[in-house]
Amino acid sequence: MKLRDLAGDIDRQVAEALKGASGEVGISGISADSRKIGPGDLFVALAGVKADGSAFVADAVANGAAAVVSGHPVEGVSVPVLVCENPRRFLALAAARFFGVQPEVMVAVTGTAGKTSVVSFTRQIWAHAGLKAAQIGTTGVIAPGRDDYGSLTTPDPVSLMKLLAELAGEGVTHAAMEASSHGLDQSRLDGVTLAAAGFTNLGRDHMDYHPTVEDYFAAKMRLFDLLPKDSPAIIFADDEWSAKAAAAARDAGQDVRTVGRAGTFITVKRVEHLRDAQIAEVHHAGEIYEVRVPLAGDFQISNALVAAGFAISTGVKPAVAFEALGKLKGAPGRLELVGKAKNGALTYVDYAHKPDALANVLASVRPFTSGRIVVVFGCGGDRDKGKRPIMGEIATKFADIVIVTDDNPRSEVPETIRSEIMAAAPGATEIADRRAAIRHAVALLQGGDTLIVAGKGHEEGQIVGATVLPFSDHAEVLTALEEGS
Repeated sequence: MKLRDLAGDIDRQVAEALKGASGEVGISGISADSRKIGPGDLFVALAGVKADGSAFVADAVANGAAAVVSGHPVEGVSVPVLVCENPRRFLALAAARFFGVQPEVMVAVTGTAGKTSVVSFTRQIWAHAGLKAAQIGTTGVIAPGRDDYGSLTTPDPVSLMKLLAELAGEGVTHAAMEASSHGLDQSRLDGVTLAAAGFTNLGRDHMDYHPTVEDYFAAKMRLFDLLPKDSPAIIFADDEWSAKAAAAARDAGQDVRTVGRAGTFITVKRVEHLRDAQIAEVHHAGEIYEVRVPLAGDFQISNALVAAGFAISTGVKPAVAFEALGKLKGAPGRLELVGKAKNGALTYVDYAHKPDALANVLASVRPFTSGRIVVVFGCGGDRDKGKRPIMGEIATKFADIVIVTDDNPRSEVPETIRSEIMAAAPGATEIADRRAAIRHAVALLQGGDTLIVAGKGHEEGQIVGATVLPFSDHAEVLTALEEGS
């Protein structure tokens, strides 16, 4: 592909530069990582938090880069250097053009909690309707014939567009993806052609990246600017930030469709909470549906309705969408029932690693817990330190027995992290070793109790320093249950 064809109309400055001979340069690949550059590739130098990509231009050229795009001039380079106003957006749009195709119907959801469940449920509803569907997010990629574990909520734009082209080539027509605040702020989704976008809720998270909660919210609202005008914007209606999200979507020119108890597109009139399911009466377009969601937790009803909103807004008949809710399987590590103790106590693993998520999951199990709620949790290192005492306070407010342990300490001293939680968690027990903490919690369980092991969910490793140690909350809970049987 000629550089002019790849990049000619993405950026005004680049378009001017490509009027000369530079436009005829052949491009065989694209990357923002100089180490991945091969002969004939285009290197896009991005300014990062720790380093400026322009410092690696010489390395990229040595590896064979045919041209470079940068936010500012770079001297002493033997290949064309094109100066671009927004290299991140350029990279996303150029990657989309380079890989060429993506599933016909793409939707994306943002919010603090619930994104993984929403994309999983949307994929499942589409599949129930007979469509070849995929999901992309925190737990990886799931599509017909593939289940690839992942770790990034929103992949980098080159990896993302390559993945979408692969999925389209495999016959996937519908795909749902998570949109993180980082990914939106860094323009990773700018090359995705979206049919609809959604919002779940907003709580405290990523304060190590965003200066304020308002900045965090603004980053998420950028999703609605990526939609073509008059596209469906599915907004969960019952969060304290819902009205602001709806206003932002309207300001972006979108067709706002709210769901929930205060929703107008899909309205919840009644919910009956069972131990392992929920029955809800919902209203849509003048019709009344009784749906049974085979998952615990009121927040799962919320996630299911956002997913139903996506499905209906992309062509699935309402009756089919609501019927599919009765067959949903929970996303891995999202209030996932691992097993029961011999006395009948329930044990769950959940990904809750931020204040609102922890409060929601603990509150969700209270209606069907006749005994005590036991929670095991910690906080990650090298992340927002301000949430640690908040989560300690939440745990002691909503649970009867609190055990504070290590999560992913990363480069921080684990004892320091635990002490910052314990300072706001009077009466909590501190057990540093996560495996020992889980075993201790299982051993405490009595009939009617519910155990929540929170923070890591689907993850299969624990990050200590720069090392990822094999560790699964799911596996550890099962082992503890077996030892106690």
